[in-house]
Amino acid sequence: MTASQGAPDAPAFSVGRAKLILFLTIFVAMLGLSVLFPIFGPLSRQLGLSESQTGWFSTAYSLMQFVFSPIWGARSERIGRKPVLVMGLIGFSLSFGLFALVADLGLRGVITGTLLFVLLVGARFLGGILSSATLPTAQAMMADLTDRGNRAAAMGLIGAAFGLGVIFGPGLGGLLANFGLTVPVYFSAGLGLVTAVLARLTLRETRVPNTAAPASGNRWALAQGPVVVFLVISALFTLASVGMEQTISFYVQDNLKLTVAQTPQVVGGMLALFGLISAAVQGGAIRPLSKKLSPTMLIPAGLVVMGAGMFALSAAGAFWTMAGSLALIGIGSAILGPSLSAALSLSVNENQQGQIAGLNSSALALGRMTGPLIGTGLYQSVSHHAPYILSGGVLVVLLGVVLVVRPQVRMPAPG
Repeated sequence: MTASQGAPDAPAFSVGRAKLILFLTIFVAMLGLSVLFPIFGPLSRQLGLSESQTGWFSTAYSLMQFVFSPIWGARSERIGRKPVLVMGLIGFSLSFGLFALVADLGLRGVITGTLLFVLLVGARFLGGILSSATLPTAQAMMADLTDRGNRAAAMGLIGAAFGLGVIFGPGLGGLLANFGLTVPVYFSAGLGLVTAVLARLTLRETRVPNTAAPASGNRWALAQGPVVVFLVISALFTLASVGMEQTISFYVQDNLKLTVAQTPQVVGGMLALFGLISAAVQGGAIRPLSKKLSPTMLIPAGLVVMGAGMFALSAAGAFWTMAGSLALIGIGSAILGPSLSAALSLSVNENQQGQIAGLNSSALALGRMTGPLIGTGLYQSVSHHAPYILSGGVLVVLLGVVLVVRPQVRMPAPG
């Protein structure tokens, strides 16, 4: 742990153990989220909802994350990281349980039409408000535990936890869907509650609560210079990624002529490959790369690889070409995510880690908020290939911006 944090831990406190517990916490939370990826499309069609209405599930969730992530990040500076993280996990569990209950009533015909749609979106609004505390707090805790020279590798560890969750989550979701389309959602709710208990019992606080820390109302003061560029890239690369995630189950079902029952298994397998590649890069390749290259050198590389994957996906029409394109997208996003988190972390001082992590989560949420609406709207109204062409184009534009602006961060001195 860096000396500046001064966390009130016992003498036997182990930084390595804390990182492992944090890794497991994020992995389990992401597993609970990603089991839903293969079932959102078929579940929505069973409920009689359109592709555009389905997009509102992610948009409502992300809108609240956009608003509340910086607030929770700043609050973790004031009252400590651990209570905010645990509260976010409990909120995740409650909101998913509510969504599953409403969806179940819809499948049974108890609730239909506009009321069903409004209640489902309402459950997602609640989830976005509460669960938005999780990611920025986890990133801030990891920053607390890591010196500046190892920040990119630490953020890669967070990314690897996400990637591993994506490996197992979609496949597990497809398996659980055999017992009913809402079973994976109930599973996510239960897993979120278990994760909250795990974090409460095993994680130690990494920061002394500081009531004099800047209030959340001042959080946007950090958005200056290169920070603005990194936040814009975070938002737009997430828009491109989520636009793909929100439409991929429709794309696979329609192009491969699958039934509602077949779709979760096939999409789950593809997304498991996506997650495996992503976790391998974030958990292995990022560490040696970050020792040799700065985050600002890795960001353009991630944009190139991910953009190529998006364009390849737009032309894919068979299982293996789709899976290969998703693997390429996974490599690019695995480079981009940790590099952007590290660049933002290195752009501020040690007492601003919660605030900058909150701002980054807010930027990510902005992408998640707009990406589903744009992606599903293009898929329904323009072409099944249009979401991926747009995503590739956005990444190309971001690459041009980075090469022209050349944002820099304060890298630590060697050794």
